[in-house]
Amino acid sequence: MARNNWTREETILAFELYCRTPFGKIHSHNTEIIALSKLLVRTPAAVSMKMCNLASYDPQLRKRGVSGLANGSKLESLIWEEFQNDWEALAYESKAILAGIENEDIVAVAKIDLDNLPPGKDKISVVKQRIGQNFFRSAVLNAYESRCCITGIAIDTLLVASHIKPWKHSDEKTERTNPSNGLCLNALHDKAFDQGLISINKNFEIIVSHQLKHDQIDTITKNWIVSFAAKQIETPHKFLPDSRFIEYHNAVVFRG
Repeated sequence: MARNNWTREETILAFELYCRTPFGKIHSHNTEIIALSKLLVRTPAAVSMKMCNLASYDPQLRKRGVSGLANGSKLESLIWEEFQNDWEALAYESKAILAGIENEDIVAVAKIDLDNLPPGKDKISVVKQRIGQNFFRSAVLNAYESRCCITGIAIDTLLVASHIKPWKHSDEKTERTNPSNGLCLNALHDKAFDQGLISINKNFEIIVSHQLKHDQIDTITKNWIVSFAAKQIETPHKFLPDSRFIEYHNAVVFRG
């Protein structure tokens, strides 16, 4: 007998997976969708359809004219509204739900190493933080289809989910784990971005600091950093960089 009514917990799991899945890979043959369908005792087609329903509430996809499936439920709308300003809660709650289904400790489900617990930090806060960091990296890299948005480098081990507004200055609920506060960069450009040697403007064009624009600069720096000035980054299919974070980076981090 078909199961028609999705629970809040099931919808949260589908939404969290939606955030970590490129739009073009939301289909019944996706291995992660298949794995979730087995846990929920539903078909892969049902899970992928639920994720497409959730996509209909994605504001960025709406702007691009991609509506997903328009027959979403009120519960899906409520889940979007609840977690769009508390991404850390989405990341943590989804892992807590999985832990309950699998009858496992959340640390084991999230694959978190707590052998070297930072001094003065309690276990729960560290677990929440690391789950949030893992979610952020996965959501950002998948939004950019695991390619550096400046160079196109597609080697996963060389890619970084770089915060636009630095993690230490970001609000825990609305900014630290928010995928729209991230760029997928290779390690070199991540460092340059973090040090304020490059930035992006509201048109998603690359800005290079004047500190790097002089005659004596080495050829490698010219080719790998300065040459990208005024070029537009490859924008993600979802979680477009938020203008608020771009403004912060330009005003506070970028060296001009």
